Amino acid sequence: EEMPDGLDSGYYVKPTVFAEVTPDMAIFREEIFGPVLSITTYSTEEEAIALANDSVYGLSGGVWSGDEERGMRIARQMRTGQVSINGGPFNISAPFGGYKLSGNGRELGVHGLDEYLEIKSIQR
Repeated sequence: EEMPDGLDSGYYVKPTVFAEVTPDMAIFREEIFGPVLSITTYSTEEEAIALANDSVYGLSGGVWSGDEERGMRIARQMRTGQVSINGGPFNISAPFGGYKLSGNGRELGVHGLDEYLEIKSIQR
């Protein structure tokens, strides 16, 4: 395999797209890291949300919509620790972490500092 221009060393994995992915496929159910896109179709907004939430994982998700209110409405219903709307940029000040088996701790932002604190409650 040839490396992309400007890369003369290291390991490179070409982006891969899977179309017509269905919920019974492993690629739909498993957490995949790398330049991989799985495409699943849906008929209604409710079905799209159900498909997005039909996973034991919940690290991150994305919503693309020409209607900002609709995008926000869908993002609020997704059971993931982070949601990008229309490819929004990563915000280093925002807390980052997952839901479900993707973990529930947070890194970055003010919430990330909580991992380093020891809280004590004293009653008298």
